Amino acid sequence: MNFVEELRWRGMIKDIMPGTETMLAGGKVAGYVGYDPTAPSLHLGHLVPIMMQVHFQRHGHRPIALVGGATGMIGDPSGRCEERNLLPPDVLRHNQEEIKKQLERFLDFSGANPAEMVNNHDWFRGVEFLDFLRDVGKHLTINYMLAKDSVQMRLEKGLSFTEFSYQLLQAYDFYWLYQNRDCRLQMGGSDQWGNITAGAELIRRKAGGEAFALTCPLITRSDGSKFGKSEGENIWLAADRTSPYKFYQYWLNGSDTDAEAYARIFTLFPPSEIEEMVRAHAEAPHRRLLQKAVAEDVTVRVHSREAFAFAVEASEILFGRGTTDTLRRLTEEELLAVLEGVPRETVPRSVFEKQTPLLELLAVATGVFPSKGEARRMIQGGGVSLNKERIVSAEVPIGTDRLLNGRFLLVQKGKKNYHLIIAD
Repeated sequence: MNFVEELRWRGMIKDIMPGTETMLAGGKVAGYVGYDPTAPSLHLGHLVPIMMQVHFQRHGHRPIALVGGATGMIGDPSGRCEERNLLPPDVLRHNQEEIKKQLERFLDFSGANPAEMVNNHDWFRGVEFLDFLRDVGKHLTINYMLAKDSVQMRLEKGLSFTEFSYQLLQAYDFYWLYQNRDCRLQMGGSDQWGNITAGAELIRRKAGGEAFALTCPLITRSDGSKFGKSEGENIWLAADRTSPYKFYQYWLNGSDTDAEAYARIFTLFPPSEIEEMVRAHAEAPHRRLLQKAVAEDVTVRVHSREAFAFAVEASEILFGRGTTDTLRRLTEEELLAVLEGVPRETVPRSVFEKQTPLLELLAVATGVFPSKGEARRMIQGGGVSLNKERIVSAEVPIGTDRLLNGRFLLVQKGKKNYHLIIAD
């Protein structure tokens, strides 16, 4: 397969400008994707165009990752119902650096065919406003710009001139890269089609050149919900915004239909291997082979092998294979997510501050056991664990030092019965 054939097989092409495949077949080509630093992290919605660039580089072409230090100051109206809040320059600079670190996990910037990272603030900071209007604005008519979907969607609610001008800025990015980096292809999500084709049009009118466009579909889950959203929030690529555990769980809990699509779009498994995994999954869907394969592959590449191993260990806490160390490494949010559905009881913090004996804690202060006799027998028989540590003395004092995140105590009765005690 060539680059375009592989993207088609993986379901990663929404729109493609005529002649693009012929141009790519002519030899090594530079192509770019833009990422605006409107947040200190990319999210799963960005992962599709990132994977386009990964395949682009693997097929011998040269990817350019544009971090929009200039366009990020404006905000792209595409796909949005209302205007973005403008970010201060220092926030934008911080976001740019964080996004660069994330892109370096996917693209090779130092090999035999290195990717390149650029910042459009480097060329826009030297552009005078009147010069821009004379040299760029005159090449794209108002009628042409109004016809774009990104503009039409906002006309009723209102669109400021600031956001309306974004199309010109992105078009100029393409023109600048065409002139200075011999870049002939721009890629992105399908909501970017209008902005990308505007750039190709500017190159044709201003430079007499020919440039091309290719977009990927905006992914939705099989139930119609927006891809990359979990309970209304984005799934981020940064560990401090979405933990590796939650990230791993997102992929692990996908439907069978979604898992097959995700294996094609978000992994680097070759087609033959994916087809074999799909067959094996169909024979034993209860084993969730596809979901596990996707969850491992994507979690390792976005975070690390160590983060994946920790996510798996955390996921297995309720099945007896987790450890005390794993529990203590979980944030409060992660702990509550891991223990979702486990019966919970809240007790006064003073119960732990006065070093209450275990027997009294489990059979008097809480209802973990219905009686002291039953609690004593199970404790002495080695059937009770606190935070995954077995306790055999009914009189051992339980203080605040045992609390996870200063608030929680996980009690295990036998192999499968758990209770979460919360100090409040």
